[in-house]
Amino acid sequence: MSSSAKRRGMVVGITGASGSVYGVKLVESLLGLGFDVHLVITNAGWRVMKEELGWNTSDREAVLRERFAGFPGQYIYHPIADIGASIASGSYLVDGMIVMPCSMGTLSGIAHGASDNLLTRAADVMLKEGRPLVLVPRETPLHAIHLENMLKLARLGVRIVPAMPAFYFGPQSIDDLVSFLVGKVLDTLRIEHNLFTRWGEQSEEQQP
Repeated sequence: MSSSAKRRGMVVGITGASGSVYGVKLVESLLGLGFDVHLVITNAGWRVMKEELGWNTSDREAVLRERFAGFPGQYIYHPIADIGASIASGSYLVDGMIVMPCSMGTLSGIAHGASDNLLTRAADVMLKEGRPLVLVPRETPLHAIHLENMLKLARLGVRIVPAMPAFYFGPQSIDDLVSFLVGKVLDTLRIEHNLFTRWGEQSEEQQP
């Protein structure tokens, strides 16, 4: 990469919704593609990582260093309360933001412009600057307030990608299902990847 080339940057938020494995896989995939990832994790998100992934979160930065070392891209961890972080300003350029998984509380905060922590503030920056924002809600069942908040955001141009994995590609493991959903998120942002086999590719691969 030349000294004048700009590295690609993406903000990733991980909240307390179930499915923290989605967010971890997303970060690994972006880092593997050479993106710089600005990572924000809510306190509830850390709790879910401990419960679902078995992470020792007593030293948060150490566990991230261990997990995300050795990738082409770099990650930058921003504590949730650091409202003065680079990504809190519209003058700091990134290519977009993904919240995966996105809790209903965080989705509501974004929909109503709360900006009461770094994650919701960074999302507000995406909206005001007209940059891509993708939310991956993980909740069921959904009531009317959830749906109204999603509709409000969709009308503002936010892409809503529910955590609904497909089965038509013949998944053999949980990782296959996780990779499919992460791949769909990257598709939304027009980011090339090879996380899953696309419809039609199976038959092409079987041809002599």
